[in-house]
Amino acid sequence: MLADSSPTATDRNADDIRWQSLRDRILHAAMRSGRSFDDITVVAVSKTVSADRVRQAYAGGWTLFGENRVAELVSKQTELGDLQGVSWHLIGQLQTNKVKDVLGRVSHIHSLDRVSLASAIQKRAQALRLARVACFAEVNIAGEASKAGIPPEQLESFVRNIKDYPNIELVGLMTIAPIVADPEEARPFFAAMAKLRENMQSLGVDQAPLKYLSMGMTADFEVAIEEGADYIRIGTAIFGSRPQP
Repeated sequence: MLADSSPTATDRNADDIRWQSLRDRILHAAMRSGRSFDDITVVAVSKTVSADRVRQAYAGGWTLFGENRVAELVSKQTELGDLQGVSWHLIGQLQTNKVKDVLGRVSHIHSLDRVSLASAIQKRAQALRLARVACFAEVNIAGEASKAGIPPEQLESFVRNIKDYPNIELVGLMTIAPIVADPEEARPFFAAMAKLRENMQSLGVDQAPLKYLSMGMTADFEVAIEEGADYIRIGTAIFGSRPQP
């Protein structure tokens, strides 16, 4: 007999407490930056989380989910196709040969980081007759060798050249800050992203409004919001700790 995977009353109570705490923290961080709770979009990072847990989060009011891997995204979308008002973002690295499996499934891609990927998105968007694909340009703000992303000094050239890909719209910039012991240590990187966005907006590229900053995760989202984040990508604070591989 299969084990019952339904959440117990204790599980639901723990979720409710964790989610209310998260919402309170988002609200106060937004207020400290002169904004409101509704100015912040939460991407619930559901990588490695079961479809049942995503369903439970949906029942708790979370409707925007972010996946890192294409196969996992497709699987969960298929299993959760009955949920109304759900949107999906691709937040992990995207291989060019996987673009065909992503477009039409997600509302945003957070990891546009190279010309070859832009070209693949453009070709697939044309084939599907998608007028615009909303993308964040991923920036390696700290220059970490272990992370993908456009070096800050190369971003202007990338933004200017996005006109060559008319079906792509750069709606913002995304970054993953270095892992640090104290969230305050990440503040300079988030502040640098805000300044970088301002500089890129000044270029006046029609296809690159760059309205949003996608930055901040469970460990550092409050500092990210204070420095201007519009989208935050939250996993642990919504779903709890994941089993270690």
